[in-house]
Amino acid sequence: MVEVVNKTEVKVKGSYARGNIVNKIEPYIYLIPCLLIFGIFTYFPFIKTIYISLFNTDAQGRIKSFVALSNYIELFKSASFINSIVVTFKFVILTTVPSIILGLIFALLINNKLKFKNVFSTMYAMPMAVSSASGAIIWLLLFNPTIGLINYIFKLKVNWLASPFFGLIAVVIVTVWMNMCVNFIFIAAGLKNVPKELCESAVIDGANYLQLLKNVILPCLSPTLFFVLVIDVINAFQTFGQINIMTSGGPSEATNVIVYSIYRNAFFNNRFSLASAESIILFLIMFFITLVQFKYEKKKVFYR
Repeated sequence: MVEVVNKTEVKVKGSYARGNIVNKIEPYIYLIPCLLIFGIFTYFPFIKTIYISLFNTDAQGRIKSFVALSNYIELFKSASFINSIVVTFKFVILTTVPSIILGLIFALLINNKLKFKNVFSTMYAMPMAVSSASGAIIWLLLFNPTIGLINYIFKLKVNWLASPFFGLIAVVIVTVWMNMCVNFIFIAAGLKNVPKELCESAVIDGANYLQLLKNVILPCLSPTLFFVLVIDVINAFQTFGQINIMTSGGPSEATNVIVYSIYRNAFFNNRFSLASAESIILFLIMFFITLVQFKYEKKKVFYR
């Protein structure tokens, strides 16, 4: 009788142990499809890009010879590449700051009891439904020096896309127009989570709207603003469509951001190894900036 009980206990313990192992493994089994997709379409191309950047390739992209860091050295000796880094940082600053400020202003307007706020919300969000290619073509017509509405309305005689200064400004305007609608949606959603009790208490204590905005609304909104900042910076570094259609990196490389430089080296100059090295440098720049942003977040972002 004792032996039967012992055997039963062993079987129960064995089945219990197997059940624990299955329970531990089961979540990872569900992750396998996701990991496969990430591995095939994200991690493998990234590793392959690093690999190609250490070699020379022919016009068809075939590996020819190992050159170690020669591609990276060549890039940092290139005036064109250094210019593309400078232009990229200019472009990121000029697009990110106005996009967030305009998105915040429009969201604050809608958050107040404004008449026809649903109509205005739709108008502000509409650019999000327009692709970068379509938006670039629309603005290409608006910036036309002879038939464009911008020169006509403001009585200007500016050849926007032929001037290095105005060419960059034109692309910045288009990018801000396309990004601020996304910022508006996120910030408007974030404003819904600002406690009304805090706002009412501040008003009772005699705070005007600017004081309310500075001391209550913006601190409560800081997680959303931080999220929008990170997304906008990443998107600005990756901007390509409007630059390709409107200026093709010109005039005089005034809009030749790193992404367009990668495209030009890979598909025009057939220098795939050099383009791969540029891609890795762009990744490292974005990675470093993101790390700095998250470190700064601990000091300025307040989570309730």
